[in-house]
Amino acid sequence: MQPSSASDLSTPVLDHRVPPSRPSASDGEPRVLAVVDGPGAADYTDTADYVAHTATLRGIVRQRLVTRALIEHLPPAPARLLDIGGGNGVQAMEFARRGYHVTVCEPDPRMLAAARRGLADAPASVRRRVELVEGDGRDAVHLVGTGWDATFCHGVIMFVPEPAPLLNVLVELTRPGGIVSVVGKNGPALALRAGLQGRWQDTTAMLGDPWAAAATEDVQETGRRQGAGGVGPDRPPALPLPPGDDPANVAGILTAAGTRSLAWYGIRTFTDHLGDIPPGPDVDSVVDAEWVAGAQDPYRGIARLIHHVHRRIG
Repeated sequence: MQPSSASDLSTPVLDHRVPPSRPSASDGEPRVLAVVDGPGAADYTDTADYVAHTATLRGIVRQRLVTRALIEHLPPAPARLLDIGGGNGVQAMEFARRGYHVTVCEPDPRMLAAARRGLADAPASVRRRVELVEGDGRDAVHLVGTGWDATFCHGVIMFVPEPAPLLNVLVELTRPGGIVSVVGKNGPALALRAGLQGRWQDTTAMLGDPWAAAATEDVQETGRRQGAGGVGPDRPPALPLPPGDDPANVAGILTAAGTRSLAWYGIRTFTDHLGDIPPGPDVDSVVDAEWVAGAQDPYRGIARLIHHVHRRIG
């Protein structure tokens, strides 16, 4: 799809501020945005880190793969898209450039401030197609209404203790026949990053090594755990799999809420372990390779993130 050719009219971004209905961090406290699954494993821990992350190779790969997948399933522009937890608006602006009207519902005022700064540098044709709403996605039915052509929730469900309430709201927000797009962690494959980065204790913990859980007192006494890379009875137990990190659980909740799966994709099979390196001149080739891998087995099954694309049927 090509960006709209509409004239660049200087129209301000609509920005609704709604009193938060759920507790949020005070201005003096950074809002934690990532769950750490091993030392150094978080992509971002506050607003500034998230904004910086979107400009790294990993951030760009994620955004571009999500866009590439969605343009195969979305209705044509100018459809109405709702981005729940849209952060600094990177994905919203990309679809606005393609002629869509996008509303971002985001609870963090600092994220919205970052979105406003990004929009200030965008053409007026993009700015007038983006609306910013401050509020919790679980309250979005009351904040922005229902009947959306597509509803996005990308990189959010890993930060809520139970994903079902939010996923049910996504379906309620979407019109019958509309698209629901969800990106979450691929919990069963989270050990891959740690292993490729050489963090062996974290890798073993994530894999849930049964030997470590049943290790005997004799192992402690002989000190074999030091010689075996730290595997032993005093090593942290295997990390539990949060419900929002289980792709089968996420897909099941969406289906039970009245959708059917159209496709699912893996995101970052080859690049997830590279840290926060910037994109290089080969970024297009990197994205192409990740796209092909993320659309086929077995590669999509070991990707860091899973992108679910569903259609509401009721």
